[in-house]
Amino acid sequence: MSQRESVWLAGVNDPPRPPLRGQVASGVVVVGGGIAGMTTALMMQLDGLDVVLLEAERIGHGSSGNSTGKVSSLHGLAYTELMDRHGYEKTQMYAEANAQAVEVVATFAEQMERDCGFVRCPAYLYTRSAELVQDIRDEFTAAAHVGLTGELTTETDLPFGVEEALRFDDQARIDVGPYLMGLADLFEKAGGIIHEHSRAMNLDEGLNNVTVTTSEGTVVAERAVVATLIPVFDRGGYFARMKPSRAYGVAATLKSGGLEAVHINVGSPTRSTRPREHGVVVVGEGHPTGTDDATPGRWGELERWAREHFDVDTFEYRWSAQDYTSLDGLPYVGRAGASRRVYVATGFRKWGLSNGTAGAQILTDLFMERHNPWLEAFDASRLSDLASVEKLVKYSANVAKHLVGDRIARLSAPEVETLEPGEGRIVRTDGDAVAAYRDASGELHCVSATCTHLGCTVQWNGAETSWDCPCHGSRFDVDGTVLAGPAVKALEALETHDEE
Repeated sequence: MSQRESVWLAGVNDPPRPPLRGQVASGVVVVGGGIAGMTTALMMQLDGLDVVLLEAERIGHGSSGNSTGKVSSLHGLAYTELMDRHGYEKTQMYAEANAQAVEVVATFAEQMERDCGFVRCPAYLYTRSAELVQDIRDEFTAAAHVGLTGELTTETDLPFGVEEALRFDDQARIDVGPYLMGLADLFEKAGGIIHEHSRAMNLDEGLNNVTVTTSEGTVVAERAVVATLIPVFDRGGYFARMKPSRAYGVAATLKSGGLEAVHINVGSPTRSTRPREHGVVVVGEGHPTGTDDATPGRWGELERWAREHFDVDTFEYRWSAQDYTSLDGLPYVGRAGASRRVYVATGFRKWGLSNGTAGAQILTDLFMERHNPWLEAFDASRLSDLASVEKLVKYSANVAKHLVGDRIARLSAPEVETLEPGEGRIVRTDGDAVAAYRDASGELHCVSATCTHLGCTVQWNGAETSWDCPCHGSRFDVDGTVLAGPAVKALEALETHDEE
């Protein structure tokens, strides 16, 4: 049985940094220890700013540490889509920012004392369907138009033939866990301070400073960067302008064969692949957060596909990750709404290693009052275009449906005694609807079914044994503990009478 852990975090056993206790002062407080937060903190510290970083759990144990570890400016059909939505100039900015990010990651990897597995390699976007060949060719044209050099080919290192592929050379792959810890090493060596197990619970913005509060301490800083996948302190309404989704990954050892490059296909189902030592990583099976699609069968489908195409020996690891995509397709980086001292980096459309690194450069330039050539495309205060407004209306309608419809559905929820061991569901007990999970031993765990963010009804995630919010992507453990924001408060634990 494969371990429920990211392959990139396995074996990363650095001692934990101490949690924040008491009050400290700094020039900048960065909230979030993933790629965007850790890279931002490092760049700002190297530029002479005094930075404290707060991480709710451990560095890299969120979506960053559960990514594929691809460092590339080839992002599916991004350039075709962005050109249609935003035109040449902003698409070119996005392309240049991500291409430069590959080089920034390469530089930091070279500076690290630990091996983060950085390897230059080609990246392929491919299709096995003749009907999708034109999509690949259109992406080649769009990428070339904004200055990215690619090559159309039918030759790849995949163990099957393709109808068409777009190849970008001189891209890269890394082992994300060691890379993030390497960034943390460089940051602390430069004088930065990290506090792990320090979930930010509140942010107050005054005329001259911001105060971030955790359960045991506070940081008073001149400015704050919120880099928590989705901003947990949302000054710009980003929760309503981005859609959360989950995807799954498996890591296999191979008896023979293997890959050198990184790959992703056009069309459905998505299969994203990359090599690892003596094996292969396969990622895909994505779906919106908080739906019935979250089942262990997602990993089963990836394993079935891997066995069909590779000489698999064993599957060692399985994991999942959450991502947010903005409704207009571009990340949000910069000042948060009308705020004067709070900044954000979010909405990386599943390409956080490059987009998060580019976002860190943009934020650092802003703080150092330097011109940044990509800010206009990423600007967190930008207004939505018409297509985004139309998407926002549809998305808001879906959220409203959950807010109302799921509450109505609670009225007809089954009784708690119907729960089987290993099953979670919204049930009724003592006349009330609750989120209940019965573990393998038969013990019942009940929490409030109402998300503490904006009041949607949470849904059971059978793949990861968690309660997920279908509206904005907050996630909670079976005891109500926050696993992922935008919620910062736990679901209330409830005492119930189990009549089983």
